[in-house]
Amino acid sequence: MTHRLVIAAIQANPTVGAIAANEKLARERMAQAHAGGADIALFSELFLTGYPPEDLALKPALWAAGKAAVERLALSTKDSCAALVGLIWPADGPGRRPRNALAFLADGVVQGVAFKCDLPNYGVFDEKRVFEPGEGPSVFEWKGVKLGVPVCEDIWAPGVCADLKAQGAEILLVPNGSPFRRLADAERMSVATARVAETGLPMVYVNEVGGQDELVFDGGSFALSASGEVVMRLPMFEEAAANTVWEKGDGGVWACVEAPMAEWVSGPEEVYRAMVLGLRDYVNKSGFPGVLLGLSGGVDSAIVAVVAADALGPDRVRCFMLPSRYTSQDSLDDAAGCAQRLGVRLDEIAISPAVDAFAGMLTPHFENRAPDLTEENIQARTRGLALMALSNKLGSMLLTTGNKSEMAVGYATLYGDMCGGYNVLKDVYKTQVYEVCAWRNANDPYGVAASPIPERILTKAPSAELRPDQKDQDSLPEYAELDAILHGLVEEEATLDEIVARGHAPETVERVQRLLYNSEYKRRQAAPGVKIGPRAFGRDRRYPIVNGFRDAVTR
Repeated sequence: MTHRLVIAAIQANPTVGAIAANEKLARERMAQAHAGGADIALFSELFLTGYPPEDLALKPALWAAGKAAVERLALSTKDSCAALVGLIWPADGPGRRPRNALAFLADGVVQGVAFKCDLPNYGVFDEKRVFEPGEGPSVFEWKGVKLGVPVCEDIWAPGVCADLKAQGAEILLVPNGSPFRRLADAERMSVATARVAETGLPMVYVNEVGGQDELVFDGGSFALSASGEVVMRLPMFEEAAANTVWEKGDGGVWACVEAPMAEWVSGPEEVYRAMVLGLRDYVNKSGFPGVLLGLSGGVDSAIVAVVAADALGPDRVRCFMLPSRYTSQDSLDDAAGCAQRLGVRLDEIAISPAVDAFAGMLTPHFENRAPDLTEENIQARTRGLALMALSNKLGSMLLTTGNKSEMAVGYATLYGDMCGGYNVLKDVYKTQVYEVCAWRNANDPYGVAASPIPERILTKAPSAELRPDQKDQDSLPEYAELDAILHGLVEEEATLDEIVARGHAPETVERVQRLLYNSEYKRRQAAPGVKIGPRAFGRDRRYPIVNGFRDAVTR
């Protein structure tokens, strides 16, 4: 029986469905861990398959490919360290669902398989739809040490870890697929600390890192001593691996004697890094050569351009200014200034000829009705048509730039400024946009450009510039008030009375609620985007389009 165990925490970036690539990545990380003296390598949840697989998990062909890959990986452990690798385990028979599994590989074979017991079915998770739960947790023994292996959700309630303790587990090794949301790291730490306190067992918690559709996995893997002290931290939003050295004391308790302690980010920085990682992986894993976007001279398109340059490099970002007769000289100059600071190419395409052509086509059929929102939307849709044509021709993905405040109240044009394949601001309120811009102007984390956003972009009144002297606040409450009301309605599901009690006018709160509900049909057609908060549209908040309910203020 050993009194020293080296556990490699592998915080890596798999791709959903890319089993061959994930197998190769696992093999490389195992070899690195072994070279560093590791006895066993711990990977994140469903590493071979990628997480979350959604309904891809129901394909028998995927099960077979994953099982073959894990058997090949097991063979490599003849000359390498042991490993705990996640995959989808085939269903037991007709009509049965597969299971979320963790395979123990050692001495050239699959020594055993553990199954996730508690399947999450809330928020972005719907594992009960595709998986069957394990009947009970498993303990694996390696080099005389009993290792308890709860999988992700298994540690969010006491039962599984208590069962592992009863089975004789000495250390808890926890693979996770826990997506980013603000304050998630504190929640994870609280849960993990509670399980350690209940069992008296140390824990190694390994989380996935990388982007998958609208989710970003932020890494932030850690280890806790038997007393709950943090003894290891891996960085957030980047791949990492660490060999942690554990020794068994006279009382039979394992203690970590060597491990790295990275600093974790917070506030606007974590939001910004999540946007960068989410966009980078969405573009690269989808195989796009780059991105393009309309750079209007406003704050939203400016920060999207900056995120794109940081994520992909300026040479893979192309911007277009599409002025109309209402575009101000300030907007032209600000867009040019931002592009110059970033080092991205900016081209100008005037939309007036196309707008005039549409007017000529449609005016005879408008029955002499006065100009209204229709003409504004024609401008937005002309821009959308032009940008989509450029995307088709050049092969780069179009980024859309609407923020969560706009998407919430429908301050966006379907088939116009909503055109695009991805939106890094989809879950970022307007007030947060300014916070992130201020942070990025003060910091250059990727070495691309210092202070990339001209100051005037941050100080001028927001405007769609679709009519003379237009300002966003002509149609909406001030963004500080709008975001406060929306936070109550969306993130908290607060009643209108509760929101009014916070100091907002009843008629304003009722109007925002009306706009929110009436815009659901637009959001259903919106581009995917990075989940930032606890209630992202689409992934978390799923409201019916046809909805007759309206809350009312008590008067």
